[in-house]
Amino acid sequence: MSPPRLPDLRRAGRLLRRAGRLLRRAFGIYLGAAPGAAVLSVVLMVYGGLAPVALAWFTRAIIEGLTARDTGEITVGVLGFGVLGLLSPVVSHVSQYVQRETERRVLARTQIELFSAVSAHPGLAELEDSTFHDRLRLATEASRFAPTQLSTMVIGVGQELITIGTFAATLLLWSVPVAALVFLAAVPTLVAQVRLARLRGEMMERTAPLLRRQAFYAALLLDMRAAKEIRLFGLGAFFRGRMMRELRAAQSQERRQDRLALRVDGALAVLTGVVSLIALAVFVRQVFDGRGTVGDLVVVIAALGAVQMSVSGLVHQFAMAGETLIMFGHYVDVTAVTRTPRGLPPAPGMEQGVEFDDVWFRYAPEHDWVLRGVTLRIPRGTSLALVGDNGAGKSTLVKLLCGFYRPTRGVIRWDGVDIAGYEPASLRARIAATFQDFMAYEFSARDNIAVGDLTAAEDSTRIGTAAETAGVATALDALPRGYDTMLTRAFTDEAGDSAGVVLSGGQWQRLALARACLRDGADLLILDEPSSGLDVQAEHDIHHRLLSLRRRRTSLLISHRLNTVRDADTIVVLRDGVLAERGTHAELMAARGRYAELFRLQAAGYAEAAS
Repeated sequence: MSPPRLPDLRRAGRLLRRAGRLLRRAFGIYLGAAPGAAVLSVVLMVYGGLAPVALAWFTRAIIEGLTARDTGEITVGVLGFGVLGLLSPVVSHVSQYVQRETERRVLARTQIELFSAVSAHPGLAELEDSTFHDRLRLATEASRFAPTQLSTMVIGVGQELITIGTFAATLLLWSVPVAALVFLAAVPTLVAQVRLARLRGEMMERTAPLLRRQAFYAALLLDMRAAKEIRLFGLGAFFRGRMMRELRAAQSQERRQDRLALRVDGALAVLTGVVSLIALAVFVRQVFDGRGTVGDLVVVIAALGAVQMSVSGLVHQFAMAGETLIMFGHYVDVTAVTRTPRGLPPAPGMEQGVEFDDVWFRYAPEHDWVLRGVTLRIPRGTSLALVGDNGAGKSTLVKLLCGFYRPTRGVIRWDGVDIAGYEPASLRARIAATFQDFMAYEFSARDNIAVGDLTAAEDSTRIGTAAETAGVATALDALPRGYDTMLTRAFTDEAGDSAGVVLSGGQWQRLALARACLRDGADLLILDEPSSGLDVQAEHDIHHRLLSLRRRRTSLLISHRLNTVRDADTIVVLRDGVLAERGTHAELMAARGRYAELFRLQAAGYAEAAS
């Protein structure tokens, strides 16, 4: 057999160093979440490691005492058995409680760490990356068990080593060759189990996207928003079929791995059985030849069984640790990533305005450009409207302005300073926005507005004013429990009341507008299609309400309905990511370009509808 190559040794060294770091992190979480339970676990570990040894020697004392008619030795053996009989059930129940309590505390800690790390990403790129979601799924699964399991494994290894160390002396005393054979038989088991653990970890990484898609289809079948189309178009069987296809594909890989493990474990079990038989035959022969007593044989048999079980348990712990470390590695990688540089200054109040300077952007190097050299300025206190066809890049420009992505080329400035130089949260605190794809939270009406500015969560006056500005106050007042009414039928409120209400699309849009209105101290107001879900009368009403709001702030308005943007100070037309036209409504109409074409087309539609 050729010696290991240097690259292989280096790779093994890196893996061992990473395993060490992961174990230290897991034990750090374990100790930090439940320090008392950790100390108690160590005490229970020592007891668990010594109990089999004590049991064997107490058994020997009883047998030897009966043989020699020695009441003292019999008494020691019986009392020892009695103490162990009393302690063992108590220790078992305490151990189970400590395990469950530790799991609860560790889970609470890891959930905070994991989702704090996810929400700490200042941009959206990770959330649109399928690879990140696959890793996040593995990290989420690992957060539920890995730190506790790894720490428990370390304690379990310690317990097995105590048992092996105390019994090994007995086996070595009787027969060094046989003892060596017993321990050497564990080597192929260890190698095989570590290999199986690595293969299982790789299998779990491969099945992660399959199981994530399976969970997506399962959730889709229960989604109230999709329920109408699923029933109308008869999609239940179609989605169920796709769900089962992903599940069966994942299970196929799991089944292949389990069958391999069954073959390997079966072969290793036969090897262990043969070694045990040989060892037992040697020891029985020694007693038969007069080199020991029956009591000694009992201890040897107990030692043989305990050592083999402990070695097997030790190998299993190492194998499980390998698999768990792979999973826990995803958790550590996700929680260790910090995208926001520290020490960035907070964004100041706007004094000059916002500027796009030759901004180019695409979502990935292999994608087409979404924005191509956009240069524009929104002076403080003015309004700018963005119009254009679908896919022109309007909503992408908003995402860049909010710092969700960075320009591929070019700079976006806030008062002359690149927004990448400001702390993202402070910049966003100065922006109020209603997005085209706004959220309909399954909260109460009050909480649905309060998420726009959590400092106003308990301020009924501010929430009511925001609702009034958005034109939704009357509708919310008419709800069964007013602003405290749950806007969903899927959940109950804190009092257990299930009388939830589902709003119309237009009402939800007004509620989303109320969130932007609630952030009354923001310097910049962004309205991305704020009236797309409203009827003509409602659109007219909300247009005038927002007009007064926009006049008090710097504003960016995006709309396909050009009658709502004609009073903006500047109107910009985007076409294929390029700034195609710029001017006031009158200037653009006089220019007879794309804006004038779209405006006349919409006006003709309204005229036809009126006739």
